[in-house]
Order: sequence, then C-alpha cells, then structure tokens
Amino acid sequence: MSQRDLRLFVGLGNPGSKYLGTRHNIGFMALQKLACSEGTSFRKHKKLHGFLAEVGIGVQRVRLLLPDTFMNESGLSIRAALDWFGIEVDQILVVVDDMDLPLGRLRLRTKGSSGGHNGLKSTINHLGTDHFCRLRIGIGAPATNPQERRSKTVSHVLGNFTNQEAALLDKVLKEVLTGLKQVTQLGISKTATRINSFQPKDLSENQ
Repeated sequence: MSQRDLRLFVGLGNPGSKYLGTRHNIGFMALQKLACSEGTSFRKHKKLHGFLAEVGIGVQRVRLLLPDTFMNESGLSIRAALDWFGIEVDQILVVVDDMDLPLGRLRLRTKGSSGGHNGLKSTINHLGTDHFCRLRIGIGAPATNPQERRSKTVSHVLGNFTNQEAALLDKVLKEVLTGLKQVTQLGISKTATRINSFQPKDLSENQ
C-alpha cells in the first residue's frame, strides 16, 4: 500500500464542552482546523461512535474522525471506521498529543508503541498492531521529576493551555494543517522531513 493512499485521519481527544481547549484534545483541534479550512464540518455518526467529516473528492477524499468514546476507548471508534469504510490499517493517520515532546515540536512516524498514551493503547489493542501512522503533537510535561510528573499528569493533560502557550499553539496548528494537507500528496517520508524539523521561534524573542 502506497503512503499516498491515506484515507482516514483520526484526532484523539475527549468529547464534550468540559474538555474543549484542553491539552489532551489537541488532536481534535488539529482536525477541526483542517475541516474548517476546507469549508466542511463534523456530523455525528452513531455507527462509528464519533463525529465524521470529509475533505477532498474522488481518489483524493480523506475522512476525518473524532471519536466520542473518550480517550481510553478511542480504538473502538477507529476499528468501527475501518470496518465500515473498508479502510486498511496502513491507510490511517492518528493525530495525538504527546507529553514527551515540548510544545512546538512534532513527530510523524509510521509505527511505534503507545508511549503510555491511553488513546494509543486503545487503538493498538483494537487494531492488533502498532504499525499505523501517527502525528504526535508536543504538549510538554508538567515536571521533570518522575514522581512529580506522575502526580500532575492528569491535571496537566486535562488543563487548558496558558496564554503564552496559546500563542505558540497557533503556530503549531498552522504547521500541522500544512502537513495534513501535504501528506496525501507527498507521502509520509517527505512530509515527515519537513514536519519533524519544525521549530517555531522562541516566543521570548518577540516579547
């Protein structure tokens, strides 16, 4: 299967107004930005346990999925979408937050472990493999000390971005949007070369 045959983008996050704008929902934010840029919107799809939108037409059509199963059961929605549309595992791209990357850094990969991320754990469990493309968007860690990091993880990922982070987040999401539009045309390898080297200027330079 060619890397140009990506047919489903999945944004991971938690549904509901309570989680809007939280760090854990950056996958949702990215796909919502893509849908908006293409003049389309998401609609509830009960059989997929999520919200669905489409961009492009014909062979260029890509479906966008936002599971509403909550993060820990994201794989249920993804599995349902693959079965419903007849999409193969190597035709999906999962967009997900990552505490191991600082805010402002991106990593596009074709496989990998869950890294402790519950959404990726669920996806791997339901798909039976970790060989699927994923775009990890850094959200930074709450602390460097392992014990402190563990104790603050939930409040960190379910918390909102600070005002300073929001300014940087806007730059990151613009780069993600460009990457998502390019990946179906250029393939994973070429897109990864660009997106993995993305380094926005330090905000302090502009203050």
